[in-house]
Amino acid sequence: MRNSDQRGWGSVNFGLKIVILTLTAVLLLALQQTGRLGTVEGLVTMVTAPGQSGLATLTNRLSRSLTNLRNYRSLQRRLTELERIVESLSVENLRLQEVERENQRLRELLEFAETRPSFELQGGQIIARVIGQNATNFLNVAMIDLGSRHGIKVGMPVVNEQGLVGRISEVTATTSKILLITDPSSTVNAILQASRLTGVISGTPGSHPVIGFLPQGTEIGVGEVVLTSGMGGSFPKGIHIGQVVEVRQRDVNVFQEAVVRPTVNFGQLEEVMVVTNFDPSEFVPLLDTLPDQPGETSDE
Repeated sequence: MRNSDQRGWGSVNFGLKIVILTLTAVLLLALQQTGRLGTVEGLVTMVTAPGQSGLATLTNRLSRSLTNLRNYRSLQRRLTELERIVESLSVENLRLQEVERENQRLRELLEFAETRPSFELQGGQIIARVIGQNATNFLNVAMIDLGSRHGIKVGMPVVNEQGLVGRISEVTATTSKILLITDPSSTVNAILQASRLTGVISGTPGSHPVIGFLPQGTEIGVGEVVLTSGMGGSFPKGIHIGQVVEVRQRDVNVFQEAVVRPTVNFGQLEEVMVVTNFDPSEFVPLLDTLPDQPGETSDE
């Protein structure tokens, strides 16, 4: 019975659907013929318009959000690329600056060499610096990448475009040690350019070199230029050593002395030239101007 009742109700529902569809069609046809179909469409539009507008607004917002998200990710990628480019350019700029500094130093060394055509020079680079205290002395030396294979021998003078650096004190096959003029064991025969007094300049631990054995009776001016005298034949004559920054004079002493600030900036020493052959008696032409004076450094 229950199955037959369900089939009966299904037939009735199907019949009702047919009747409703038929009435709806007749109604729409009547409205169209009477010209009122547009009014019904308007009413339907009024009812559904807010929902359609809201849906359209939501769709537009979602579209804009997705577009902005894509643009943001694209900008992030571009920003990352630009940061890498900037970093690369910064490294390249620093490299070029270092190359330019090296070229400038080499140009100055070349200019120095051209003003002294009688010298036989061998160029080298500082590869190590030793400043410290051993059991008997205060050390102030530097190592260069030249040795006996390059014709370097103990005692050869070492210079750069600023002036006298020191002399070769030890030699291996491929390296050499320079005893700097600031080392206490270094001695150089020197002459004061203006007063023409001669003396011996030697290093002082932790301070500027001092030129001693200067005869009394002649006034020495602060700022006076100190040069190699060429006496003894160990160094060429007329190489810049430094300038007088202090005069020490006591009437009870036989000699006076002066503190000398070197023209060579030992704190920034990188390239040097070893004088492998020279005539000790030959006067070295002086440059038109004194090399730039280095600032005070703690390692001189």
